[in-house]
Amino acid sequence: MADDYLVRIGKLIRDARQHRGWTQSQLADALGTSQSAVNRIERGNQNISLEMIARIGEALDSEIVSLGYAGPMHLRVVGGRRLSGAIDVKTSKNACVALLCASLLNKGRTVLRRVARIEEVYRLLEVLNSIGVRTRWINDGVDLEIVPPARLDMDAMDADAARRTRSIIMFLGPLLHRMDRFRLPYAGGCDLGTRTIEPHMIALRRFGLDITATEGIYHAQVEAGVSPGRPIVLTERGDTVTENALLAAARHDGVTVIRNASSNYMVQDLCFFLEALGVKLEGIGTTTLTVHGVPNIDVDVDYSPSEDPVEAMSLLAAAVVTESELTIRRVPIEFMEIELAVLEEMGLDHDRSAEYCADNGRTRLVDLTVRPSKLEAPIDKIHPMPFPGLNIDNVPFFAAIAAVAQGQTLIHDWVYDNRAIYLTDLNRLGGRLQLLDPHRVLVEGPTRWRAAEMMCPPALRPAVVVLLAMMAAEGTSVLRNVYVINRGYEELAERLNSVGAQIEIFRDI
Repeated sequence: MADDYLVRIGKLIRDARQHRGWTQSQLADALGTSQSAVNRIERGNQNISLEMIARIGEALDSEIVSLGYAGPMHLRVVGGRRLSGAIDVKTSKNACVALLCASLLNKGRTVLRRVARIEEVYRLLEVLNSIGVRTRWINDGVDLEIVPPARLDMDAMDADAARRTRSIIMFLGPLLHRMDRFRLPYAGGCDLGTRTIEPHMIALRRFGLDITATEGIYHAQVEAGVSPGRPIVLTERGDTVTENALLAAARHDGVTVIRNASSNYMVQDLCFFLEALGVKLEGIGTTTLTVHGVPNIDVDVDYSPSEDPVEAMSLLAAAVVTESELTIRRVPIEFMEIELAVLEEMGLDHDRSAEYCADNGRTRLVDLTVRPSKLEAPIDKIHPMPFPGLNIDNVPFFAAIAAVAQGQTLIHDWVYDNRAIYLTDLNRLGGRLQLLDPHRVLVEGPTRWRAAEMMCPPALRPAVVVLLAMMAAEGTSVLRNVYVINRGYEELAERLNSVGAQIEIFRDI
């Protein structure tokens, strides 16, 4: 029990240090101790006094190692408040994790600008650090520098961190060019039902990758000299499947054609990044990608991922359910056009600025102002489609929006097995949602929201939907164990507070 306590304390200290962007040596200097002592503390191999915990907390300016922090994070929400002012959309979570995986293609230095400071990114950084990749936050913690080693130490991989993110699956594409054998833990992440990796394997086998799975581990073996002799046709137009195929093709010595490819926002950002690495691509933004691979990539690259359309949709939904006037800046409009077209038909009062360019030089942005509106339920059902259709991850927000509209809305989330079920958590807050089957929910509006205390759903977007409903409900609500929200959103509570929400972060002592 004592050893387990030390390990947990060590992990909290490591997370706090990495969040600040410090190396072990920098923390050691602040504490007047050695780097090896900090290393032992973080591994849970050294007894640590309450005085030392306090000193570390002071050095890192973080509650993360103060007494009582080890418990999960909760949110206390005082609802019924109107939002006002303006809020910026952060960079894309899904683009950032893809680019972290893509950095393994490059032997040179990679700098990613304005990287999302979220748990999903931290987990991937822990994995990268454990196998020898040097990462550090630069420019006051805004940007991220990544420098790979000459040889990756796969045996030292932090398996616990790897299992806490589904993004680890995107290591397959880059790693098959670096070694002929390696192992990866099973991917984790949101609880969204059964999803196999077979679509990934159908694409990656064409590059010689073979995988067997035993006891929670993928055992990968790469046959040298295997090359796609004809176009790769993806059996699923999935984002991560397309990204894995792109990552494999990027260093393949030849031309690879990928058909039925996703053209979603994170895939486009990955394509732009690969171009910065010297890889020639044709068909960006379409379902057929032609990749002219570069067997050896050794460049210093500086890239700015674009803004997150799903976060933009989250902020728009926050304004709608709280009946607020709010300006959402830096909205990637080409990935929000269908959503806005549906909302316009429902009666949303909004306007948008002239378009301008994201920092990547390619993605189109606007500033969007949303005003209180009397919404009517749409005539047709809400359902996702691959880009340029309504974004799969934006579907849950329509549950909260439909709940404040007049009439019945049918939401058909056909992609995931469990996610529609989590939307019925809104009933605890006064919603009237009827689960028709694991994929379809009928939403009756308008809703008189009421405060409640409840556990956070184990899926990212439904969790945020519940938080938004709490913001609309008169009284004080509590949302417990919000780690899943922190996986995909950077300081969401604090940022919502900046435009008028009242959300308090607390932990059990």
